[in-house]
Amino acid sequence: MANVFQELATWLHQVFIKQFDAWILLGFVAQFFFTMRFVVQWLASEKAKRSVVPVAFWFFSLFGGGLLLIYAIVRQDPVFIAGQAMGMFIYVRNLWLIANERKAAAMTKVD
Repeated sequence: MANVFQELATWLHQVFIKQFDAWILLGFVAQFFFTMRFVVQWLASEKAKRSVVPVAFWFFSLFGGGLLLIYAIVRQDPVFIAGQAMGMFIYVRNLWLIANERKAAAMTKVD
């Protein structure tokens, strides 16, 4: 059993300590921003007592997803690159739809 813990400790050291560099730091920062979108959505929904997707969700998605895409490209991970790249289109499109909706609402108020 001690051997298993030693192997686990060695693996954890290799993965989290030995290879730590600026790109790993960027990956963790990116993951933090990407995770914040869920926190923002959860808090907004709790406040409204219904499911809500605030605009901040899409900005955190775009920013965190963009940083994760850069990280994935540097790491040359094709699965991660494909997943994050596809998400970027969705985040931009949702922000575009929100901007158009707000623009239309502002035009209606002026009339």
